[in-house]
Amino acid sequence: MPNELMIDRVIAAPRDAVWRAWTEHLDEWFCPAPWRVAESEVEWRAGGIFRTVMEGPAGERVDEGAGVILEIVPGERIVFTDALTPDWRPRGPFMVATIELADAGEGTRYTATCRHWTEEACAQHEAMGFHAGWGAAADQLERVAQRIAAQ
Repeated sequence: MPNELMIDRVIAAPRDAVWRAWTEHLDEWFCPAPWRVAESEVEWRAGGIFRTVMEGPAGERVDEGAGVILEIVPGERIVFTDALTPDWRPRGPFMVATIELADAGEGTRYTATCRHWTEEACAQHEAMGFHAGWGAAADQLERVAQRIAAQ
């Protein structure tokens, strides 16, 4: 699809562990090291807030403001956007992200799709390092999910 970026891979962990990593351990993996999630506020329900503040190794901080969770299907799907604030006010949209989980043998098919309003926003996200960054975060997600599965 136009204006879409995607990560699609099989994570070597059961789907319930990947879901728990997403919904209970977001701060541990959501941005690629050496960056980290310095703050987060997430309400895991449709209409809930989705906000993360990322901090770099030199103390730089990225806080793009709070977005909204649009849809939750437990164990299967999370959709969130930065196009709306938690009080349903429109703002300059960048993307809608859809996270989909499906069984894949003993692992989980993990598909993260970012849809952008414009070709320019999509190109900007790609130039920011979408594939490397979201890929590294998916690697970290896999490690957290494997740890959860082993508990």
